[in-house]
Parts: sequence; C-alpha cells; structure tokens
Amino acid sequence: MHMPDEKHAAVQEQGLVRFGLGLARWSERWFPDPLVFALLGVVVVFIVGLLLHQSPAKLAIQGGKNFWALVPFTMQMVMIIVGGYVVASTPIVYRAIRALAGIPKTPRGAVAMVALFSMLTSLISWGLSLIFSGLFVRELAHRVKGMDYRAAGAAAYLGLGAVWAMGLSSSAAMMMATKSAIPPTLFSISGLIPLTQTLFLWPSILMTAILITLSVLIAYLSTPSPENAKTAESYGIVYEPIRSSLEDRSKPGEWLEYSPALTVLVAALLCYYLVDVFRTSPQGALAALDLNNYNLIFITVGLLLHWRPKRFMRAVAECIPATGGVIIQFPFYAVIFGMIVGTGIADALAHLFASVSTHGTYPLLVAMYSAVLGVFIPSGGSKWVIEAPYVLQAANLHQVHLGWVVQIYNASEALPNLVNPFWMLPLLGILRLKARDIVGYGVLQLMVHIPVVFFLCWLFARYVPYLPPVK
Repeated sequence: MHMPDEKHAAVQEQGLVRFGLGLARWSERWFPDPLVFALLGVVVVFIVGLLLHQSPAKLAIQGGKNFWALVPFTMQMVMIIVGGYVVASTPIVYRAIRALAGIPKTPRGAVAMVALFSMLTSLISWGLSLIFSGLFVRELAHRVKGMDYRAAGAAAYLGLGAVWAMGLSSSAAMMMATKSAIPPTLFSISGLIPLTQTLFLWPSILMTAILITLSVLIAYLSTPSPENAKTAESYGIVYEPIRSSLEDRSKPGEWLEYSPALTVLVAALLCYYLVDVFRTSPQGALAALDLNNYNLIFITVGLLLHWRPKRFMRAVAECIPATGGVIIQFPFYAVIFGMIVGTGIADALAHLFASVSTHGTYPLLVAMYSAVLGVFIPSGGSKWVIEAPYVLQAANLHQVHLGWVVQIYNASEALPNLVNPFWMLPLLGILRLKARDIVGYGVLQLMVHIPVVFFLCWLFARYVPYLPPVK
C-alpha cells in the first residue's frame, strides 16, 4: 500500500496543511453543536434589546409569538435536502457519475473535475451537490491512482463553500421571490424581489463564473503529487459500489410498492401542473420558479427516476436524519427574528448600518458583516431571516439595489462554509472522513476568496441602479 513520504510532504505543504489541520482540530474540540449557537443567539439578542431600552416583557412576547413563524420556510429547507438526495441517489444519476469518473487520468485533473462538478451541481441544488460530489470522489478514488483523498474531499465541498448561494437553491434569493415564505414584517420593508433581480442579474452571473474558475484553478494547483498524496487506501477505505436492487416481495399487499404505475401517474399529474404554472405566469417563467415549485420539480424527478415507490421511500428514509438540525433550529432563529423586528432593534440596527456607511461603502459593510455572522450561524436561510430586516432597511436608506444586496449576502455568507463543519456532515459520511482531513484545503480557498468576493461585491454595486420595493 502506497504511503506518502511525510518528511517530503512537510517540506512541500508544511505551513498550509499544518494551519488547516490545526484549525480543524480546534473546531472539533471547541466548536459546539449548532443548536448551541441558536440558543446563544436568543440570549445575545435579548441582552442587546435590553441595552437598547426595550422592555423585557415585549422581547419575550415578540420572540415567543414568532416561534412558529418560519414553519413554511423550515419545511421548504427540509425538502431541498430530501429532493437533492432522492435525485442524486437514483440509478441513472449514479451511472452518469461512473461515466464521468472515467474521464480524468491524473490526480490533479481528477480533483479539478470534482471541484468543477461540485460547484455546477450546487447551482442547481446544494443537497444534490453534496451527494453527487461525494459519490463522484468515491468512484475516482479507485480509478485514479495517487489521487489525494483529502484534496478531492475538499474539492467536493466547494459547491457549498463557494457558489451554492448564487444558484437556484439560494435560501435568501428564493425566499425573497416567494411571497408566502417572506414574513409580513420583512415584506413591508423589501417587497417581492424576483429572481431576475437577484440570481439572474448580469453581475451575479459574472461573479459566479469568476469564483468557479478561481476555485477550480486553486484546487488544481494545490493538489499534492502522487508521492505526497494520502489516498483512500491510506485511510483504510475500501471501494464499495452502490447497490440499487430491492429485496424480493414477500406479501401480496406489496405489489403497488414495487410497481411503477402509481409513480408514473402521480408524476405525470405534477408535471402537467408545473408546465401550466410556468406557462401561465404573468411575470414570465423565471418569476414562477419559487421555493415551492423548485422543490416540487426535484420531488417529481426523484419519483420518476426511482421508478418504484419502494425505492423512492428508501431514499427518503436514508436522508431524513440529515434534516434534524434544520427542523429544530429554525424555530429558535424565528424567536431571534421576532425579537428583532417586533421591537425597536431592527430600526436601531438599520440606522447604525446607515450611519457608519455611505452609498459606496455599504455593499462592502454588508459583505464583511454577513461573512463574520456566518461563522456563528451556519445556515444561510435562517441567518438571512435574522439579518434581512435591518440590512434591507438600511439599503433602502442608502438606495442600494435590494436584489444586489441579497446577492452580496449570498456570496459572502458562503465563505465561512469553507471551514465550518456544519454542512460537511453528509459529505463526510459518504467519504468516511473527518472535518480535519479536508479543512486545510478549505482554508487555502478561503484566503483567496475573501478579498476577491469583497472586491466584486463592492465593484458591481456601482453598476446596478436602485429600484424601489415592489409590493
């Protein structure tokens, strides 16, 4: 079994790898469960409210009253995870992964290809990206000799750490385009912001292309040579292909579970509905692509590709454990949201943001603030609910394009994901790695991404004119 020459590896990668592994070890020892941060956030906002002379009773009442305010949005986030998994785990998608794995012939080429497809699939669904990329790395590990398993694992996570929020599963952009998902108090500030004013702005598309190109280049250039690589075999990982076969039927009542008849009929009905929605949308097809329809598309595709109800439900059952954190944490983020918008905190923060910035510097302030806050609240959707009221209110005061503010948030809040293990868990489970094994390469990407993202957020804001809220 090939093992890397540790002494030689230390000469080539000493500073970066040691720094990355040290950060990962610190994180594993000191980084608490994300629920702790949600609970801590409730306490901190309560204290901030007291310092701003808000009534303790009013803070408690507004927080408790909003505990269930995010139930629709929470379910939509859960369905993104479910939809991404049921599509990525279908036999036809897995065959596509195996075909792609036969293309790269060198370790560097393999890692760069993982990075590229991780980011491209994340623009469709971050849930799909995690599963797709993990299975892709697993296939490449036994095909490309000398491929560094750590570098490939880090490349598989780039979709979540670089550009996922610039794509169709962006929690913030999809929420602002879905009137039913926007809390009324936030809607009064922002109005409805369609995807044409966020994801499909030309600066957003250009920024996404720049970040993808940059990330792939870094992944390619930072991949260790085969002599210094730590392969899957070095971790004692043995290749195991996915098996999609079902157990034999044992009871007459199971006939419909194994028959495609119901899935085809139901999927046909849903397809007809979706076609009608996009065809008849008054504002065009893009305006109809909200969170509900987006998730329905994935569920419908998953039904068809799994073909049989039994296989579809098995895939759903496998991914449900990954949704637990979202289900229990979002209500506590709703408490934070309630205390902020139901009292004078939102107005105070909005005026603070406006007072310490100008029209020109406000985009940079939002980018820095969103990135820092993302370290403590790793969920882009729940963090946006907390941040949006005062960020968008201040944007109105400075007359900065609201859709571009959403995209500034999207680009910058993803940065901490490169080193935060919260969303790594599904990927790490597939690869059988620990966060410390891949965070070193995430640190390298983070060091390059921060100045580039901040600069582009500031630069493109100069070329997008302000539009009043549409209500």
